[in-house]
Amino acid sequence: MKHYSFILFYLFCNVFIYAFQGSLWVYIACFLAFSAVVVWGSFAIELGYFVNSINHKRTKIKEIALTFDDGPTEFTPKFLDLLNEHQIKATFFCIGKQIEKYPETFQRIIAEGHTIGNHTLTHSRSTGFLSTSKMVAEIKNCDEVMKNVGNIQTNLYRPPFGVTNPSIAKAIKQTQKISIGWNVRSLDTIIDDERKIYKRITKDLRKGSIILLHDTSEKTYHVLVDLLVFLKDKKYSTFTVDSITNSRKK
Repeated sequence: MKHYSFILFYLFCNVFIYAFQGSLWVYIACFLAFSAVVVWGSFAIELGYFVNSINHKRTKIKEIALTFDDGPTEFTPKFLDLLNEHQIKATFFCIGKQIEKYPETFQRIIAEGHTIGNHTLTHSRSTGFLSTSKMVAEIKNCDEVMKNVGNIQTNLYRPPFGVTNPSIAKAIKQTQKISIGWNVRSLDTIIDDERKIYKRITKDLRKGSIILLHDTSEKTYHVLVDLLVFLKDKKYSTFTVDSITNSRKK
């Protein structure tokens, strides 16, 4: 793993400290700055500080990937109906506990040819503070649920909240997963205004983009309705994440 930015930052701090003859306040300032960078790197998956994630596809054609996190939910069937209507395949990063709650919907996602990814068993709010062993358990237990309910295995993994750190990096390596990020974040779980979500997605769209959405609300469904019209109008095709990694197993 190549954390060049951390190395450069470390060298800069040492030069800065040397120049100011080891002042205590300089040490404190460098420590606080370094801590800020670590936190930033933990929450910005696209920076690749701790995990080398796939955040987009290198392509010369107008194609994008639709990815949905946190399902399946009561809203997922409507998403599936819409995708089927437009003959589009997407990638669903599913939570183990949600699969247990909506097994038929999970089976439908698979049956209709969409790609499945692991999004941990519980999507714990404490994800960033879990030990490596607990993260491994979260991933493996989700794998087990997927196997039992859908008879499917996947090497694709998306970290909850996009959070990465050394423990999560080790867990991903131990479970032999491929980390999938994004380069277009809709913020559809935070923003209430559907038009703002739509504009946020479309303004950042480019060839090979991986779009992060959630099949968890009527709001996002409405955004997807307009987004699919936009993609058709702008002549964008779609791809699923496994087409990049060739990692899908069934």
